Order: sequence, then C-alpha cells, then structure tokens
Amino acid sequence: MGTFEFILAIVAMVFGSITLWIFLLRKGKRSVRIDADGKYNMGELSAMAQSLTERIDILESILDAEVPDWREQNERGQQ
Repeated sequence: MGTFEFILAIVAMVFGSITLWIFLLRKGKRSVRIDADGKYNMGELSAMAQSLTERIDILESILDAEVPDWREQNERGQQ
C-alpha cells in the first residue's frame, strides 16, 4: 500500500496547489467598486477604459491581418 498512499499524497498536493492558485488569481482581479453615495472610483474606471482600448486595438490588428476588408464590409452593413 505504500505506492498507493504516495500517489494519493501527490494527487492531493497537486489539487491543493491548483485550488490555491485559482483562488489567488480570482482574488487578484480588479473590480469596479461603487461608493455608498453611488460614485465610481475614476482611477479604476480610467484604467479599465485604457485596458479595453488596448484590447480593441489588438483585436482590430488581428482582423486586419486575417480579413483585410472587414472595415469596408462593416461600414456597408451599417448604411
């Protein structure tokens, strides 16, 4: 039974490590907090807006590389 107990201990440590890692990553995520009077923290909102702008730029560059005429197709669809 020594081998079985060893494998069981290794599996328990791996799952424990993964659980702790996931918990710490989720805790580290930023969330926008609203004060009691309904005001937003402008610094957090500004950082989120900057992050979203960068993500949009990245997505547009990917689209430009994969589908060169996607902008024209999108403009025709809006008219």
